[in-house]
Amino acid sequence: MNMSSPSTQFAPTRRMDIFEPFHHMSVWDDTFRGDIMPSTGACMVTPTNDRADDKSGYTSSEQLIPSGSEDNQAGKSISDKIQRRLAQNREAARKSRMRKKAYVQQLEKSNLKLAQLEMELERARQQGLYILGSNGNMGLSSTINPGIAAFEMEYSLWVEEQQKKNVELRNILQSHVTEMELQLLVETVLNHYYNLFRMKADAAKADVFYLMSGMWRSSVERFFLWIGGFKPSELINIVMPQLEPLSDQQIVKICNLRHCCQQAEDALTQGMDKLQQTLAQGILTMTTGMGSYSSQMVSSMEKLEALESFVNQADHLRQQTLQQMSLILTTRQSASGLLAFGEYLQRLRALSSLWAARPREPT
Repeated sequence: MNMSSPSTQFAPTRRMDIFEPFHHMSVWDDTFRGDIMPSTGACMVTPTNDRADDKSGYTSSEQLIPSGSEDNQAGKSISDKIQRRLAQNREAARKSRMRKKAYVQQLEKSNLKLAQLEMELERARQQGLYILGSNGNMGLSSTINPGIAAFEMEYSLWVEEQQKKNVELRNILQSHVTEMELQLLVETVLNHYYNLFRMKADAAKADVFYLMSGMWRSSVERFFLWIGGFKPSELINIVMPQLEPLSDQQIVKICNLRHCCQQAEDALTQGMDKLQQTLAQGILTMTTGMGSYSSQMVSSMEKLEALESFVNQADHLRQQTLQQMSLILTTRQSASGLLAFGEYLQRLRALSSLWAARPREPT
């Protein structure tokens, strides 16, 4: 695994063209007509109407009957060859029908998934999930933030994919695989986390308060939340016991990295505290004079825009920590560390589910 690159680019997803299968269907229709037999050495044109009373282009049957045993055998050989070609043509047509049926089923399945997504989006719109009401509290609303709705769907898929990658890491660590295979999986898992940071950057543009509130995470995960995510220094504390044995040089580098993370975390936390103080003081000193109130509100809005920068800086620190750890550790150690951190997050979500389902005394 080579994660020395400072950033990760993601190729855009190709949009499915729903009309593409019909192009293939039109090609298959030619085969169904029985016009062409591509399975033979040269394309053979066969009649589309083989009724007994159709005699155009044919001579009398008596003139075509060969004389002698050799001619009979030659005629029989030609007849067998034609029968084989017809059988090949029928088999090709059958396979074409099967391919056509598979494409139609795939198209219907895609349409069904699209309909399900539209239903989920409409249900979320009706319930007003994660939308700020007119009074500034979480509640019902007639509109929905499309950026947050998209993030919710993406993050749900991200969690499912992370669970699959945990299983892959566990299986590959218990088997004998080449260094190349292990490194490829580690890079894939790291890119999965980088994709989460990209998703969060888009969500922060849509509603940074929603992202920082942690409503997209489970309740226990929110308990450990720091500027919209995990603390990088805590990541190091979680995975270090799973990395043994570590060389002395690795231990020194990891300790230095943790110290740098803690300094950066303190700087960002102090910046957040300073922003809160400045914002509170500005609101307290607001006056209701002509024009001054609106200008002061605009100034406060500009200060709030700095929150998006804090979230992006915190995620940048998380990404840098993952990259530096991958450079310090061996490929197998990196896989063990990623598995330990992935299982840690999975346990937090499981604990949240247990907490939500706990028996409560009636009030």
